[in-house]
Amino acid sequence: MRFAPGALWYAVPAFLIALPAFFLSAWLTLAFTAVGGFVLFFYRDPERSPPFSGIVSPADGKVTVIRDDGDRLRVGVFMSPFDVHVNRAPADGVVRSIEHSPGDYRPAFSKDSDHNERVEIDVGEYTVTLIAGAFARRITPYVEVGDELSRGEKIGHIAFGSRADVLLPPEIGRADLLVEKGERVTAGETLVAKTGGEDPFGFESTETAELAGRADPIEA
Repeated sequence: MRFAPGALWYAVPAFLIALPAFFLSAWLTLAFTAVGGFVLFFYRDPERSPPFSGIVSPADGKVTVIRDDGDRLRVGVFMSPFDVHVNRAPADGVVRSIEHSPGDYRPAFSKDSDHNERVEIDVGEYTVTLIAGAFARRITPYVEVGDELSRGEKIGHIAFGSRADVLLPPEIGRADLLVEKGERVTAGETLVAKTGGEDPFGFESTETAELAGRADPIEA
């Protein structure tokens, strides 16, 4: 299992404290070991297999936002502390700008999280916004301005409960959406929208649709 950057920084101290804590209490040892284990679990970084085309989810979790944002659609995914928190590029593109904005630390599943601290990664046709949550205090982008991104490529990480939005390309309408509020999605694999009337898998099949995290075949 691979881990996101920062995993050892938080996990190793917990494991080191667990050893001498045994002389005080076996329960303390168990508690610090559990903390270290949870940190490694939280920072896990599994492999992902993106589809051939379309817009994929930038995050693991539950879709909590689908709304018009000016003349474009915004899809937001809430990541609980039990979800993978490595974020991925929804489609190919080149990073045009990365902007950090300070803000609050409200629960990422609430409407108030629109005013939270955030990092916006503008890729021209789409923008990914990484939003801090109630306990998250660190947003770590992996990319820089000028980087060429591939669909499903890792672009950042947010610590301990957060939200990731994608502002979709202007030509994508609600008829092109492939997810609904409350649906669980997987970063880099689940399609949130189709583009240009294409079949994102190159051919229709239940097996390939399930690869994207959907039970039914995707129709072009």
